[in-house]
Amino acid sequence: MAGIQRRGRFGVSLGLARINRLLDGLDRPDRSLHGALVGGTNGKGSVVALAGAVLRAAGLRVGAMPKPHLVTYRERITIDGRMLSKPEFARVIERVLELADADAATDGSPTEFEVLTAAGFLAISEAQVDVALVEVGLGGRLDATNATDLGVAAITTVAHDHERHLGRTLAAIGTEKAAIIKPGDLAVTGAAARGLRPILDRCAAVSAPLRRAGPGQPWDARVLATGWDGITVDLRTPDGTLPGVRIGLLGSHQAANAAVAMALLDALREDGERRGRPMVVDEATLRAGLARAHWPGRLERFPAAVAGRDVVLDGAHNPSGARALARALDELGVRRFPLVFGAMRGKRVTEVLRALAPLEPQPVFTSVADPHAHRPAELLRAWRRVAPGVHGASAGVTVASPPDALERAASFAGHGPVVVAGSLYLVGAVRAGLTGEAPDA
Repeated sequence: MAGIQRRGRFGVSLGLARINRLLDGLDRPDRSLHGALVGGTNGKGSVVALAGAVLRAAGLRVGAMPKPHLVTYRERITIDGRMLSKPEFARVIERVLELADADAATDGSPTEFEVLTAAGFLAISEAQVDVALVEVGLGGRLDATNATDLGVAAITTVAHDHERHLGRTLAAIGTEKAAIIKPGDLAVTGAAARGLRPILDRCAAVSAPLRRAGPGQPWDARVLATGWDGITVDLRTPDGTLPGVRIGLLGSHQAANAAVAMALLDALREDGERRGRPMVVDEATLRAGLARAHWPGRLERFPAAVAGRDVVLDGAHNPSGARALARALDELGVRRFPLVFGAMRGKRVTEVLRALAPLEPQPVFTSVADPHAHRPAELLRAWRRVAPGVHGASAGVTVASPPDALERAASFAGHGPVVVAGSLYLVGAVRAGLTGEAPDA
């Protein structure tokens, strides 16, 4: 893995020249693929998980490229819901690395993300999948995944995140994300308000029919019940309502993602028909797939994992994600819980903490071993600005490493779960310890 690691997991170098050079050197494996690019601020991983689960339940061969990885790079390339084997992953990575530094003087050396993207396209092309579901990394216009056109483009939501790279307004962020919609694509979105306008404009400019999901739209979901085994919703589509559908993911915010996934499945069906490859998903298959959906590190529960206490992992790292986490925990009756929290620089830490503060957590601040991570003391100061006057465990403490922070949090009084949030990199570090899987980076 050293050839990937030295390129730097946390660096950002947007642009399409390097990824196109890699894909050209591989004889453009992406051009054999059909499916969807899935972008958006929040929810894109959940939408890929939901749609992929349904497609697999229908007997289709599905290649997916979720991101970021939590523990191992192999998570970023899956065939039928399974990571590549270590030998197969090493083979495709080595093939890409052989090309990676050729002509580097022209465009620079490919980034870690670009190497993994090229390897993902190669692997799922060789697997001859029926459908490819590719999660966009950062933004859309200059993201490496945007070097390809899969026929369908979905944008889940548009909210504030990565402003340094995407802009500080929802209109600017939406414009960057809308660029994944290419001429003649079928488009899907759950975006609303100011973030929607750029998507509407892009669809009009490139003649892309748009399916909209959300309240008052043709695809929608109404929450009936929430619990530790998922949520139950009524799904509405242009063909009618499916009552009492169970979604395997936790939190009422997954209803909105399920609505986007339903619209995405409909777009994939239409795209298959126009290519002469019809896709059939009956109601029983749809229900079975949605119930089986799983998305690691997003309200993922590990029962009795540390000192007899449950651990709940959630990568909420921006304000909208933190609000969704807070709402889900409140629905589950989880308050005054031990919170292990870490964050990367460039994130809206104060707003994230403000979203969690009404639940009166007992925070333990820590950091992953990377210079881009906020120091625990910085996070503690931000917390005390957000929640002045707190005392006892709720005042917060700092612990240097994630494993020690988890142990400290589990020692707090009470029987509720320990919640780990604030950064997917922190979630990955904790998850590696819980599963026993050795991390790559």
